[in-house]
Amino acid sequence: MHCRYKEICKRHGCKCKVFTQCPADFKNQIGNPDIIVIFTGTVAHKMLNVASLQAKKSGACVVHCHSSSACALNETLTKHLTRNP
Repeated sequence: MHCRYKEICKRHGCKCKVFTQCPADFKNQIGNPDIIVIFTGTVAHKMLNVASLQAKKSGACVVHCHSSSACALNETLTKHLTRNP
């Protein structure tokens, strides 16, 4: 699914980082994103807490998505990202 997520993000004109497990330095790896999409059905609470804290610090939008399907990601990005023609 990593490759699929990256393809979808690229179509929406954005870069992405995909985390399926919480690395030791997760807080530093997130960086300063514009949006954080959290698949609530598959993410650990620790990851959720760290991502939410980083979003507050960077002013990023946090979007909770209950499904981790490619379709759900596509719909989420379509809804939350505005593209400038």
